[in-house]
Amino acid sequence: MVSRMPDAASPAPATLPPAPPAALRPVRIWDLPTRLFHAALALAVVALVVTGNVGGDALAWHMAIGCAVGGLLVFRLLWGLVGGHWSRFGTFLWAPSAIGRYLRGAPAAGERFDIGHNPLGGLSVLAMLLALGVQVATGLVADDEIFTTGPLYRFVSGATSSLATSWHTGWGKALVIALVVLHLGAIAWYRLARRQNLVGPMLHGDKPLPPGTPASEDGAAQRGLALVLAAACAAGAWAVWRLG
Repeated sequence: MVSRMPDAASPAPATLPPAPPAALRPVRIWDLPTRLFHAALALAVVALVVTGNVGGDALAWHMAIGCAVGGLLVFRLLWGLVGGHWSRFGTFLWAPSAIGRYLRGAPAAGERFDIGHNPLGGLSVLAMLLALGVQVATGLVADDEIFTTGPLYRFVSGATSSLATSWHTGWGKALVIALVVLHLGAIAWYRLARRQNLVGPMLHGDKPLPPGTPASEDGAAQRGLALVLAAACAAGAWAVWRLG
């Protein structure tokens, strides 16, 4: 039996569709201590702005919350060294060359700008922590000359206190508010323009990513370590507040 050879006019056999990309899976990016820190800091900053603007008796609350924010910042500094993988400073404080590649949309081999904080997000976090740290430091030695002095006021000169108070109530306050507005604007822009939800992962901790993406440690041991550090930072903040 002679087999029939296909002629040139015969349609080509159907090709198989390309293999689908590897399925994404939830990966723990933000550990629980980082998420709780983020929520506590956001609430505290709002409370500081409100109590600072109300003044009067609310300044006692303002001072106590400011000391608490100081404790939170010290905790975040420590957690940036020993916390979950994507919460560590080494994963989101990028070199200037990496920032340039991010802006050009040309990451180097192995660079993943889409997992934790991207280079601009890392700069935003650093700027916020530094601005809040300066606000706390100046508030600790401030003097409103009416009701309240900072708990460390007696340890500095009057000139230093006056300079700190001027910054704390003026440019420092404006800078923190501007950074908060910029932060919220960036979240909205990523959501609307780039279809990236930055809020969800910060609430539940996970982000859909390809298999093999390293996850942040978030087990009982890691959370226990965070609890010990948080307790030590809270005790330190309370001790500073008691000095006032």
